[in-house]
Amino acid sequence: MEGYAVRRTLTVLILVLALLLTACGKPAQVADPQPDPTPSPTPAVQQTDFTLPYYPGASLHPITGSNRANLILSNLVYQGLFELDNSFSAHGVLCSQFSVSEDGLVWTFTLGSHVFSDGSPVTADDVVRSLEQAAGSALYAGRLANVQSIRATEDGCVALTLFRPNSALPALLDIPIIRDREDGSMPLGTGAYTFVEDDGPLRLARRATAPETLPAEIPLFPIESADDLIYAFDAGTVSMVVSDLTGANTLGYSSGYEVFSYPTTTMLYVGFQAKSGPCKNPLVRRAVSRSFDRSTVTDSLLAGHGVATCLPVSPHCELYNPTCEEAGSFSTLAEELFAQTGYAAGDDGLLYSGRVPLSLTFIVNTDNSFKLTVAEYLTRQLTDLGITVRLQKLAWDDYLTALERGTFDLYLGEVTLTADFDLTALLAADGHLNYGGYTNPETDALLAQLREVDESGRRAASDALLEQFLADAPLAPLCFKNHAVLTQWRSVSGLTPTRQNPFYDLESLRFRAVK
Repeated sequence: MEGYAVRRTLTVLILVLALLLTACGKPAQVADPQPDPTPSPTPAVQQTDFTLPYYPGASLHPITGSNRANLILSNLVYQGLFELDNSFSAHGVLCSQFSVSEDGLVWTFTLGSHVFSDGSPVTADDVVRSLEQAAGSALYAGRLANVQSIRATEDGCVALTLFRPNSALPALLDIPIIRDREDGSMPLGTGAYTFVEDDGPLRLARRATAPETLPAEIPLFPIESADDLIYAFDAGTVSMVVSDLTGANTLGYSSGYEVFSYPTTTMLYVGFQAKSGPCKNPLVRRAVSRSFDRSTVTDSLLAGHGVATCLPVSPHCELYNPTCEEAGSFSTLAEELFAQTGYAAGDDGLLYSGRVPLSLTFIVNTDNSFKLTVAEYLTRQLTDLGITVRLQKLAWDDYLTALERGTFDLYLGEVTLTADFDLTALLAADGHLNYGGYTNPETDALLAQLREVDESGRRAASDALLEQFLADAPLAPLCFKNHAVLTQWRSVSGLTPTRQNPFYDLESLRFRAVK
């Protein structure tokens, strides 16, 4: 970027929030809100200068849209069957209770009494149509790939049939439930706000059923480019943006602002070539993994925008196991770990197995400066131990080619997991993200067991999988990233953003009134 943007020092990526949920067995009770009466005009009792950005040239549709700034607005207008908190646990919103068949394949969701912004009730048919639309969308297709069919039952419930059991299904169902309009205008939603599309500028208007502590209206400021957004936020015209402060192609803001961080399911990790070379030996993989100082990675290299872990489960998640973390964390006795693999230090300080030095090819994508810095730091750590490391800095297309061909010993990767923390894609023998070719039938069985057990057995099944993970070390997780909501100083208080919703717990927010 030139001109105005060149002077920016912070880096920020506007990102979309969107994600996942489910569950069943014996009917599980979920809070059932009181029926939402038909909205009626309400006088504005609070005026604020809180303004949000939007791209008028991009779709505002909450399911088929792809513009990240626009999708942020959907959290104020639309709701899902469930929502996720910062422990990635599912809580019912439009769903009041659910049950699951004995084989774990059929989930039945009972709807609470909710109405769209025009006063019409939310029906099972609305949910079915919304989820079917989501299953064909780029944004939600992945999390619904395991859904075989969606139908409305005779008693007004919604039944989802799965191809295989998933005891954490509700964590995937924070998908907006909408009713499309025949005239093609914005779909109806059940959230606290509705889009106003009259002769004036597009804006959000508070519904009559929403708390009166919320602004009566939220203006929307049109932007056309990243430079527009930077200028609008720096000038105070826009009150809030959402960003990945360590992402590629980030935007730079220069003015003072408040930062509200929140955990994500985005994992930064080192992957191994498990089919050939030195890392075919799980003892070598374990020794390499325990050589990484993850605290330095998160606290210094990522400026605190992450939480360190050696496990493929976020420390914020209920499945996280501190005992397993301790067993696989950074060790100052790395030389002894490598000695157990048959490598010993030679007179030149390098590690040898017989006369063969331990040499590793490490690939990293050059499109992200933070990742480059992390890869260089990890390379120095391994080099200090006597390992010869060839760090290859590759453009994105070349990096993907190397992954697909397996021409590496190590690679620095990043993956956004679903909120059920299903590791099948990374660890299963046929996983599409299993670039290193790791295979272990026991791991495959433990992955299936975690999906199939009911809620009461999920923690034990997860612990068994994590123990197997540490023994085999198919990956070396470094951290789970934090993202952030940036706001103008004191424009809003009580903000507790989550991965999928920067306005989580909307009723607790307090906005600065216009003086």
